[in-house]
Amino acid sequence: MTNRSTTSNRLLGGLLAILLLLLTAMVASVLYGLQSFGLRELWLAYSSFDGSNEHLILTRTRVPRTLIAASVGATLAVAGAVMQVLTRNGLASPSIFGINSGASLFVVAALALWGSSLTLSDMVWFALAGAAAAACLVYALGSSGSRMEPSRLALAGASIAAFSASMTSGLILLNKQSLEDALFWMIGSVSGRSMEHLLMVLPYMAVGLLICVLLSRALNVLALGEENAQGLGLRLKHVQWLAAAAVILLAGSAVAAAGPIAFVGLIVPHLCRALVGTDHRWLLPYCALAGALLLVCADTLSRLILPGKEVPVGIAMAVIGVPFLIRVARGRRET
Repeated sequence: MTNRSTTSNRLLGGLLAILLLLLTAMVASVLYGLQSFGLRELWLAYSSFDGSNEHLILTRTRVPRTLIAASVGATLAVAGAVMQVLTRNGLASPSIFGINSGASLFVVAALALWGSSLTLSDMVWFALAGAAAAACLVYALGSSGSRMEPSRLALAGASIAAFSASMTSGLILLNKQSLEDALFWMIGSVSGRSMEHLLMVLPYMAVGLLICVLLSRALNVLALGEENAQGLGLRLKHVQWLAAAAVILLAGSAVAAAGPIAFVGLIVPHLCRALVGTDHRWLLPYCALAGALLLVCADTLSRLILPGKEVPVGIAMAVIGVPFLIRVARGRRET
């Protein structure tokens, strides 16, 4: 009993430490960039509402951007953790399995057909539909009968991701979208987003995260394997479909807010699992906070890498994520 209490206290302490780091990183994200500010300017921006240049940059650009980065990072990390136990594949994530690319493809296709008449609400629905379509295709191509085969799922996911990315590029070129739009929907970025974008996707993110939290005990059982889970009385299909719905909500809303940002859902679950183990009651909260921290830090650094220019956060995540993916793949092959 004492050991269990000590472990819980240690895990809770770690969670609070990551939360403190996240809050610090969010303040730094608001204050630093192409134009830097101090805490005094931030305080005046929200206390005086004077309409100055500093006020507009802080309240309409920096704060929404930081909140969106934190929200998207949290949702993608949790989605990746759920996908890895759902598919029994340590390389699973919304980007690698094509869910992000499918959501992006549907949004770009809708923009090509309806253009400026498309509302933010419409974009969210198209992103969710694209995520669902990609997930269904990956499941159909990667399953054997009623069972999911990890290797076939990975191959199906890579194929859907490549197909969706190429179709997205083709649609952008055919419709002569601007380079900025092309980068946003091919790479992912949190720049140029407003609070309206966040408020539009927040309900879907909240529902997806709530489903994952409610399924945390069931995910622990599912991690033992399908046969063992059924032997322990788990309603396997019920849990799998609910988990898949949560992943679609999380990945689709993240893409609608920030485009297809890759590797967050791969990196964070592996790091958090090394810290807290496989108990999803702790793993999911750790992933949410660590994912938010990772993307906020990556976005802040992407503004400071090149003087006078901003690098889309999707590129920064690719630079971090590709070596990590290679390391994980090599580790799995060696074992």
